[in-house]
Amino acid sequence: MPLTYIDIFAGAGGLTEGFRSNGYEAIAHVEMMPGACLTLKTRECYYYLKRHNRLGEYNKYLKHEISREELYSLVPQSLLDSVLNVTMSKESMQDLFALIDSLKESKNIDEVDVLVGGPPCQAYSLVGRARSKNNMENDPRNYLYMLYKEVLKKYHPRIFVFENVPGLLTAKGGAYLKDMKSQFRDAGYKLECNILNSKEYGVLQNRRRVILIGWQTESGFSYPQLRKVKEEYLVKDLLSDLPPIAPGESSNHYDSPPTEYLKKSGIRKKEDVLTWHEARPHIERDREIYKHVISTWNNSKQRLRYSDLPEELCTHKNRSSFLDRFKVVASDLPTAQTMVAHISKDGHYYIHPDIKQARSLSVREAARIQSFPDNFYFEGGRTSAYLQIGNAVPPLMAEAIASSLKHELMEKKKNER
Repeated sequence: MPLTYIDIFAGAGGLTEGFRSNGYEAIAHVEMMPGACLTLKTRECYYYLKRHNRLGEYNKYLKHEISREELYSLVPQSLLDSVLNVTMSKESMQDLFALIDSLKESKNIDEVDVLVGGPPCQAYSLVGRARSKNNMENDPRNYLYMLYKEVLKKYHPRIFVFENVPGLLTAKGGAYLKDMKSQFRDAGYKLECNILNSKEYGVLQNRRRVILIGWQTESGFSYPQLRKVKEEYLVKDLLSDLPPIAPGESSNHYDSPPTEYLKKSGIRKKEDVLTWHEARPHIERDREIYKHVISTWNNSKQRLRYSDLPEELCTHKNRSSFLDRFKVVASDLPTAQTMVAHISKDGHYYIHPDIKQARSLSVREAARIQSFPDNFYFEGGRTSAYLQIGNAVPPLMAEAIASSLKHELMEKKKNER
C-alpha cells in the first residue's frame, strides 16, 4: 500500500508534485482557485496516463489535438473528484471533512500518512506587511493555521509539512509562530521549524522558506535530514534551449537539445512537448527600461536602480523605495531571484537576460525557475499561470522533503509489522 497524503491550500501543486513523484497517493487536494484546481486535475491525468504507458494521449492535449474534456474522459472520475475546489473557512470545514471522508472510503484508505500545505503567505511576508497600512494586523489569513490544526485533529496524520515565508518568524513580533506551535502541539504533535533554501536542492533559485515539520508525539520521528545537491550550474542552463520570442509572442518548439542540468533535474524529458513559452506584451517605454537594466548588468555586473534610469523613463513618483523594481534574471549567476506571485501583475522584476528580446520571462521560463517540469501544464490562462507559479513550492525542494519523509515512514511501518 503506498504512502498517503492530503494536500490543503494546494495551489498548482508544487508541494504535491514532490510527493507524487516519490510514489505517494493523494487522498485529496484542497484549493480555492478554480484555475489551480484545473491544473491539479490535469496533473492527475498526467500521472494516471504515465502509469499506464499512455503519455502519447496526454501529449495530444498539450498539442491541442484533443480538448480538456476529452483528456479528462481518459481517466477514472475518482481521480478528478480528489481535487476539491473549496475555500477553507470555519463554516466550510464540516462539509470539507465529509468530502474527504468519502474519498478515503472510496479509495479504501484507513489512515493518512502525511498532511501538507502552506496557507496564503501575504499576511506574513515582509513586502505584504510593508505595503499594508496596518501591517496586516487584521488580515484573516493570519489565522488560517487554525484550520490546518482542525485537519490535524480530524485525520491525525503521522507527519505534517507546513510551508510559509521567512516573514512568519517575525510577523507580529513572532506571536503568530509561537501560537502556531502551541496549537499544533495541542493537536498532539512535536515539531521543529527550519528555514530551507531551494538552491540547496537542485533549484536554480535563491528562495528561502520556513518548513515546519511535525510528527505524532509518541511516534519517535524527528526532523528529517534532507539530501542537498552540490552540482554547479548557471541560470543560462535553464533557458538556453528555448527559442527567442518577442513580447506578446509564443513558441511551441524547442530551439536546441536539453542542457545537462535540464536532463539531470528532470525538468525536460525526451518526449516533452513545449507549452506556455508565451511572453506578455510590453509597452515601448518598459522595453527601453529593460534594455538599460540588461545592459548595465551585462557590461558592469551592476543592478540598475530605478532612480538611475534616464529621467524620461521614470514615471513613478516613488523614488525612495522599491528601487530594484526592474531586475534582470542574470544568466551568468547560479541562482535567479525569488519567484513571487507579483509576476502575475507585471514582469519588471523578472527580465529576460537577452537584450535582443527585451521582455520579461515567459510562463515556461518562470515555471522552470521554480523547477516545474516542462510536462507540467498550467490551466486558467496566462495571468492565472503566473500566479500559480509564483505562489508554488519548488517541486525539486518538495521532492527532497518527500523523499526524506518516505524513508522515515517506510522504516516506521516496517517495524510496526
